Amino acid sequence: MRKINRSIKTAALSAVAGMLLTGVSVAGSEEAAANVHTGRATVYGQLQDNSLEDVSTPEHIAAVAGAGFAPTEIWRTLEHGEKVECLDCIPDVAKLLYNSNKKTREISAWWLRRRIFGVFGPGEVYSQVLDTLKTGSETRRANAAEALGEFLLKDGVGPVAQAMVTDSSSLVRQSAVHALERLNNEGPAAELGTAIADEAPEVRLAALEASVHINVFSRIDTVVERLSDESPDVRRRAAEVLGSMKSTDAVVGLMALSTEEQEADPRVRAAAVAALGRIGDPSGHDAVQAAMADDDPLVQSVARIALRRL
Repeated sequence: MRKINRSIKTAALSAVAGMLLTGVSVAGSEEAAANVHTGRATVYGQLQDNSLEDVSTPEHIAAVAGAGFAPTEIWRTLEHGEKVECLDCIPDVAKLLYNSNKKTREISAWWLRRRIFGVFGPGEVYSQVLDTLKTGSETRRANAAEALGEFLLKDGVGPVAQAMVTDSSSLVRQSAVHALERLNNEGPAAELGTAIADEAPEVRLAALEASVHINVFSRIDTVVERLSDESPDVRRRAAEVLGSMKSTDAVVGLMALSTEEQEADPRVRAAAVAALGRIGDPSGHDAVQAAMADDDPLVQSVARIALRRL
């Protein structure tokens, strides 16, 4: 009980101290609230006035969303204008979701997702992005998929997952994979597992990467299958993913990849040996031991480390 009381007192004192540091007195907080930048200027007195948040006026936000502004100016304006209310700016910022600069697209989606009105209602920006994902050009469909991921709305999982497995463009499918990863979801029907077997190696690689970054991934079998992929980059990444997942079902396949007879690429062999060490299954010991005699120094080095884990 004393610890709880002490925590409450500490929190209260911290709150008061914070108000004092920013020039806000407990008694006169309403007066100080009339000019929120007064407090910031007190703490950050060395900064120029135009470096504070009020540099992002509605007029400036609307202006930078047009043509002729450097990406850094767009980023600065939108980031500083996080709390600026400007419904009229929304259509202009929405156009930036299809900008050629990736970071501009991300920051624009970040700014928009903080505005319920004008973005998520029927016929508003969110609905427009959904339509673009289905009917836009290849580049705009890819950008629309990215935007749905950055909006962080659960309703976006289904459309993104569908695009990931049905769109004719590998660029769109790859962007949809990134969006699904951003949404921390494997898809309503575990579509991420399907993407791991996509015909395009860049999509397979993106899907493998996403599989280790989301909280729940249920299709480890599709990763195991990639150990026999035609692309050495995919085989290597699949081995790394299986090692991080500590998948005992992959031990036999990894043992095969650890030998020069069955795997010509030393990077793949090294990844397979490292994965066997991370999984820690004793049945992989002999394969790791044999890798000590590999012709490639990297594989030998990885094998020495892996042996310590077996």
